[in-house]
Amino acid sequence: MKEPLAGSDEWEEFDATQEFRQILVGLGNFDIFQTELGGKPFEGLTVRLFDPKTRLWTIYWADSNAGKLDDGKVGSFNGDEGEFFGREVVAGKDVIVKFHWDKRNPKTPIYSRAFSADAGRTWEWNWYSKFSRR
Repeated sequence: MKEPLAGSDEWEEFDATQEFRQILVGLGNFDIFQTELGGKPFEGLTVRLFDPKTRLWTIYWADSNAGKLDDGKVGSFNGDEGEFFGREVVAGKDVIVKFHWDKRNPKTPIYSRAFSADAGRTWEWNWYSKFSRR
């Protein structure tokens, strides 16, 4: 979505590449996301770490705009679907962030993101990534 939390329904579509690698003997992974946004190169980094004691994953994100890791989103998978939650300030609003991973079709997993500015009563879905292998 071009302008999250602004009542907009205008979307922007673009292609990107994402290179993935397992780390820490399977207790984590990372990927590098590359595309062009607004005519400028954009790069993102995701680091995912699994805690075997709690059985929870924490997902961290950094990008070429901010240059730092976020506070992470925590959650787990139930079968082939996973939900992860955290907090961010978006457009000046303190929001709950929800990540949803759907890997029911392992050839085309889908990642989506939503924001809630009202403590989880309503959600604005504002990002969808549909993956395929090269």
